[in-house]
Amino acid sequence: MGLRIHNTLTRQTEAFETLEPGRVRMYVCGPTVYDKAHVGHAMSSIVFDVVRRFLEYRGYQVLHVMNYTDVEDKIIARAAELGLDPVELASRYQREYEEHLRELNVEIPEMRPQASHEIGTIIEMIGRLIVGGYAYPIEGDVYFRVTRDDDYGRLSRRRLEDMQAGARLEVDARKEDPADFALWKAAKPGEPAWPSPWGDGRPGWHIECSAMNLRYLGEQIDIHGGGNDLIFPHHENEIAQTESLTGKPFARYWMHNGMLQLRGEKMSKSVGNLVTIETFLAEHPADAFRLMVLNSHYRGPLSYSAEIVQQSEAGLERLRGGLREARPSAEGEEDAATREALAQASSGARRRFIEAMEDDFNTPAALAAVFDLVRAINQARDAGVGPDSLGLGQTVLRELTQVLGLRLDRRVAQGGDVAPFIDLLIELRQRMRRERQWEAADQIRDRLADLGVTLEDDGTETRWELR
Repeated sequence: MGLRIHNTLTRQTEAFETLEPGRVRMYVCGPTVYDKAHVGHAMSSIVFDVVRRFLEYRGYQVLHVMNYTDVEDKIIARAAELGLDPVELASRYQREYEEHLRELNVEIPEMRPQASHEIGTIIEMIGRLIVGGYAYPIEGDVYFRVTRDDDYGRLSRRRLEDMQAGARLEVDARKEDPADFALWKAAKPGEPAWPSPWGDGRPGWHIECSAMNLRYLGEQIDIHGGGNDLIFPHHENEIAQTESLTGKPFARYWMHNGMLQLRGEKMSKSVGNLVTIETFLAEHPADAFRLMVLNSHYRGPLSYSAEIVQQSEAGLERLRGGLREARPSAEGEEDAATREALAQASSGARRRFIEAMEDDFNTPAALAAVFDLVRAINQARDAGVGPDSLGLGQTVLRELTQVLGLRLDRRVAQGGDVAPFIDLLIELRQRMRRERQWEAADQIRDRLADLGVTLEDDGTETRWELR
């Protein structure tokens, strides 16, 4: 049937058709870089990393843009607390976030514009909106006229009259309508500011993404993504600005991921229930977090708890187990039926994986196909299938897990490659066991366990893995 994507704009799952054959223009709203990033930010980046990886797997050329908001009230307030320049503070956290993305095996988008570097484009766009009658300046500020957009509210399913009735707090009497939103903000003492035709100031939050889209992807894009907390007002206002200027539909498909929740609440700094990416990666493998995200459909909420992380780590070990080598004894004859069963399981897993991913990126169903393949590989190994036949199944396993961004690498640890040292200790332990020095052998096993290395004895062979 081909790829189908749930479109937030229409609330329908629609067949995927690109503006240009074989090419996807995808824009994803990135973080506001004012503090250490938490795992909720990582969740959104992983969701759209998997979207990109699958599109490329199916032959599309993907032009992926992710912005950084580095001029915003939270950044200014945080910089004032620390006595730092706001732009420098944002730059520090941006670099830190990208390092975390690499650790999480997220393919870094080709273009990562920053609001502070796009002021010229933003000012030009605001000027054109004013000329078209869609915006108006007043005392150094510029506001967008929501009443000029007949379809305003269609993404979030909100009616303008309801929004007007609900505007009670912090109403700016200078605005023509309470729902009008800022495109440009007049400079305040101590804040970063740039010259403009309306006076020194800085851009509003919403205009930056519209301007970056126009500059880097053009008037129309295929996919616009972000967290579902951005539907209103951010993405609603992006549509209003961009389509008022171009007269064309902005994005063909609006994709929104659900929120990561801790104890039933959205993870955020304001709530104070954060788990930073840095903290998570210091205690758990990066693949464990990615697997946790993949086990839930991207549009739904994702619960975070120690138990769920533990379950993901256990699932990760199951996947890694599928890559174990054939038994040393499996060098001679192998059962043809078993070999054929593994071949069938491999092709079937690939087919089911593609079908699941084409159904609005249904990663839980795609993972189910992968785990079924792992079970088939393990059964074939236990039945004595040799390395060549087993390797065919493992090739498909690696192919599918790479599409999901899973590395399944258990031998990389901080400080370099520890494999030779662990292998040496295992050889020593095996000798202790042969000499029936059970207590010494157990001490080696227990000490390795304390260091995060688990051993699995299989006859005369011992395998190990880093937790």
